[in-house]
Amino acid sequence: MREHELIALAAPPTLAVARAIRPDQLTAPTPCTEYDVQGLIDHMVHWGPSLARASRHSDGVPRPGGDPLERQIELVVAGWSVPAAWQGMTTMGGPHEMPARMIGAMAIGEVVVHGWDLARATGRQVSWDATLLDFLYDEVAKTAELGREMQAYGAEVPVPRTAPALDRMLGLTGRDPHWTPKQ
Repeated sequence: MREHELIALAAPPTLAVARAIRPDQLTAPTPCTEYDVQGLIDHMVHWGPSLARASRHSDGVPRPGGDPLERQIELVVAGWSVPAAWQGMTTMGGPHEMPARMIGAMAIGEVVVHGWDLARATGRQVSWDATLLDFLYDEVAKTAELGREMQAYGAEVPVPRTAPALDRMLGLTGRDPHWTPKQ
């Protein structure tokens, strides 16, 4: 499976979690410690246009109507589903260009990691395709130090090498794979 096919595997589990969030869960804490559930949804909606535009195959403007998070995820998936989106250099709107593959992996990571955050915060189970998770673990491992320098990731949480790829990837982003809202 090629990179441009993986983003479509990331979205459905995250969207299923998001659709099941009840209004009384919007103030629940998340593993992404700076946000409660509503704050994390707002964060995802805020960054969606930049991630979509970075693909160079989307203007980042969602279609009208519907759920804002769902519309943003649709834009990101559409933009990064184009094979050419993964080639060359791109930007997230600032002056610094980065490899498109790195930004595409970040887009997938945003959908998966924050989908996991929302699932944990709301007591839901979520899972993704193993090929997608292996790819994402490899990509996050390459950029984890940069992510910490940019304060996008917390301090690495030690996770056994024998743990599933999702758990190991979460540890690299500073998340405890066994996090519960009671922590």
